[in-house]
Amino acid sequence: MWGQIYSVLKVIDDKIWGVPLMALILSGGFLLSVRLGLLQFRRLPLALRYVFHNEKSENGEVTSFQALCTALSATIGTGNIVGVATAVATGGSGALFWMVLAACVGMATKYAECLLAVRYRVVDKSGHALGGPFYYIERGMGRNWKWLAKLFAFLGTCVGLFGIGTFSQVNGIVSAIQNFFDPNKEHAVTIPGIGDYSVVVIVASLILAVLVAFVVIGGLKRIAHVAEVVVPFMAVLYFVFAILLILFNVTKIPAAFIQIFEAAFDPKAVTGGLVGSMIVAMQKGVARGIFSNEAGLGSAPIAAAAAQTNEPVRQGLVSMTGTFLDTIVICNLTGLSIVITGAWKQPGLEGVQVTTYAFQHGLPFPPVVSAFVLMACLIFFAFTTILGWDYYSERCIEYLSGGKMKPVKIFRLLYIFAVFIGPYMTVKAVWTIADIFNGLMAIPNMIAIFALSGVVVRETKAYFAAGKHVE
Repeated sequence: MWGQIYSVLKVIDDKIWGVPLMALILSGGFLLSVRLGLLQFRRLPLALRYVFHNEKSENGEVTSFQALCTALSATIGTGNIVGVATAVATGGSGALFWMVLAACVGMATKYAECLLAVRYRVVDKSGHALGGPFYYIERGMGRNWKWLAKLFAFLGTCVGLFGIGTFSQVNGIVSAIQNFFDPNKEHAVTIPGIGDYSVVVIVASLILAVLVAFVVIGGLKRIAHVAEVVVPFMAVLYFVFAILLILFNVTKIPAAFIQIFEAAFDPKAVTGGLVGSMIVAMQKGVARGIFSNEAGLGSAPIAAAAAQTNEPVRQGLVSMTGTFLDTIVICNLTGLSIVITGAWKQPGLEGVQVTTYAFQHGLPFPPVVSAFVLMACLIFFAFTTILGWDYYSERCIEYLSGGKMKPVKIFRLLYIFAVFIGPYMTVKAVWTIADIFNGLMAIPNMIAIFALSGVVVRETKAYFAAGKHVE
């Protein structure tokens, strides 16, 4: 049954993530990069400085740093470990080139959409802020486009419930736990109608569902407090071990870069025909890059809209650093580790197993130590992503329901249930479902980005002309 479902999903995924959608997302990033004068590179030092200097403002619910961490909690997830491995394994090492290129232009996209989120957000008398693509579509493009705003909110709910937020993250967590504690499924039980699963998987799914329920029921502020502690810790931990892997294999770096660039334009010359054409490498790289950093999807603006700030440009700069840290730093380290160690060429490995192989064979530690570190990083990464996407989806539900909280509470229960059943989905089906909803969600958001690019340029010029960036 799963084989037939996957075949149908694969056809849909290939249609959605074809050349037109990739061109739409990349061209939007290129357009903004040109119109903003490569702001994502020129103003990156300023943006990084803003990250650690919160603005004092009565508008918003969380600090700029908490808003960034909430966004990063949703982006730094299995995409950084499992997604990169999947992209390189199916698209070849050249997929890494396209992933980084998409991130470079994606920084401009992330800047624009988070600027617009603050520019068009709605803050009620109690200080509750709600914003994101649904509001900058409705309020920026006009009420005639409210149908597009509702479409985005609906798709955003689906991405959280069926895509990035639950199935793929939970699947990544339990796969890593099983690979470490019970790789041969020696302690398996049969679940009628579903199949044989390790006891480790069943216990892990129960514990995970309980932990998720404890945090998400507390709302945005609890999610933000958890994110601002866990996100920096997990990012630094993974960064240190990935850097160590690269340093211990530093002599292989030049050959790895040459292989990546060659495979980006002619994968078969590097793989001997093991993977497809340049289009496949581009498709997998761009799709996994967007899955990881979510630039163009319209998710991060929902968190940015809650930031305590009076300056849309400032928050846009802060949010832009998320794409830099997520893809250009962390995903790149994962990809280099996989290419350097040749993990992507190993037969029979998929998902987290590819990255685990890289860590076990690239670090001078006992394999069990490397596997444990990677498992811990993946658990932290994926857990915070689950929390972040619950918040995004709840805000989409809040918009669709006109601010009513009962539908939001019902959604939370559905979300927790989806977390619980996530381990029983197949890896390929999970990632394909996530890709499909990602692609659909990006379309209405990118339409708005094109339509409101002039607003972004005007706001940016006015901010820097007024000297507000000088402190």
